[in-house]
Amino acid sequence: MANILVVDDELGIRDLLSEILNDEGHSVDLAENAGQAREARLNGNYDLVLLDIWMPDTDGVTLLKEWSTSGMLTMPVIMMSGHATIDTAVEATRIGAFSFLEKPITLQKLLKAVEQGLARNLPSAPAPAAVSQPVAAGPGGGSVLVLPVGGHKDAAAIQAGAADTGPLPHQGFNLDRPLREARDSFEKAYFEFHLAREGGSMTRVAEKTGLERTHLYRKLRQLGVDLGRSKRNASS
Repeated sequence: MANILVVDDELGIRDLLSEILNDEGHSVDLAENAGQAREARLNGNYDLVLLDIWMPDTDGVTLLKEWSTSGMLTMPVIMMSGHATIDTAVEATRIGAFSFLEKPITLQKLLKAVEQGLARNLPSAPAPAAVSQPVAAGPGGGSVLVLPVGGHKDAAAIQAGAADTGPLPHQGFNLDRPLREARDSFEKAYFEFHLAREGGSMTRVAEKTGLERTHLYRKLRQLGVDLGRSKRNASS
């Protein structure tokens, strides 16, 4: 989780960015002008700042320059504007801006820019190990599909038919039952798997599964998926 400051004079944009970033698990502070942004920066440290260029009191480039000259530009700053010229973007980058987002900001570009900004000073993480998905014999000779859930980053392969002796939870699916029951069981584990892998982020899960967020929430409630548990598993 990162501490992020969003600076924009438009209430709708502040609310939208705050909702998306909170959904990603970040802590978000809001400022509607440069004055509030200065006060927020003086009173706290941020891992990332999203800074609008055109504001009524002081423009974002000027504020960026203030932070740079005073030694307070210790975090990546992503500039935002719907009317900025190329020269303005180049100047902001020269002063020390990490990147530039043009409004209207798409969800994909926002998440990618934030991820890259937060990763600037982080060491590279090793790729997660692959998890096998075997089919084993179930009770009474029925086929059981074993899928991993829980989102553990260092998951090892699950042996077919073996007891769950390690930290990796798994879910067995008995295929010798009515289709509706088997389908609901599979869908629940499917969504739990993606929730755990994406750290409980509904935004990312919606993108991965191709569902609208409203439909996704409704589906998870219908299946009885515990969202709080998924986030706890992801952070463990």
